Amino acid sequence: MKTDIHPAYAPVVFRDLASGETFLTRSTATSEKTIDLDGTTYPVIDVEISSASHPFYTGKQRILDSAGRVEKFNQRFKAFGK
Repeated sequence: MKTDIHPAYAPVVFRDLASGETFLTRSTATSEKTIDLDGTTYPVIDVEISSASHPFYTGKQRILDSAGRVEKFNQRFKAFGK
């Protein structure tokens, strides 16, 4: 393996802005902002959504019906497959 070609790989905290959850992992991503977690200071990267707040993973997924599109679809294909 070649030396001095790989980026630095260090512990980083990812913070979900929607739920407030924090995830400590190792990454090549860096940040100027820091957070104190378990008595140690880590760089923190804020993310808009993660598995802690994503509707699919939390079970809070919903269907947005704009202008009756779901009803139109159901009417058009209600006899399909019978």
